[in-house]
Amino acid sequence: MSVARDIVATYRSPRAVMRRLLGMGPREDRALMYLIVACLLIFVAQWPQLRREALFDDTVPFDARIGAALFGWIFIVPLFAYGLAFACRRIAGFLGGHGTGFSARLALFWSLLAASPLWLLNGLVAGFIGPSAQLSVTGFVAFLAFALFWGLTMVEAETGGEQA
Repeated sequence: MSVARDIVATYRSPRAVMRRLLGMGPREDRALMYLIVACLLIFVAQWPQLRREALFDDTVPFDARIGAALFGWIFIVPLFAYGLAFACRRIAGFLGGHGTGFSARLALFWSLLAASPLWLLNGLVAGFIGPSAQLSVTGFVAFLAFALFWGLTMVEAETGGEQA
């Protein structure tokens, strides 16, 4: 199945998609690509908001804002994501999970990629509408989807398909 179809399928059944991804074998290059694409999409999602902020506050130019966002999303967030996956794998192992470091990384990276369309929507709302109730709602929905995907895929990664 293509990545786009897997993302759509994740909204229906995240554990089934995760089970299939884990069944493809431990491919660190695939997991890393999921993380890089997710970070790139979320970086692009920031552009409308950064442009809006640069229009209303010219003390920091748009180029500087884009550069800072690029540095954060492409260099800092991937390092943080690897550390977070490591910590969550250790916690899950302490709680009796029997997944691997790869399965924990894949669960986090895939969840981030699967929720990225909602982050793109949130970025558009931030750029076109600005600070508002709509922005709060779309941000909450995007975060909730990510958290739900991550929780369910992490359960799948740690239980290996057993009923929890």
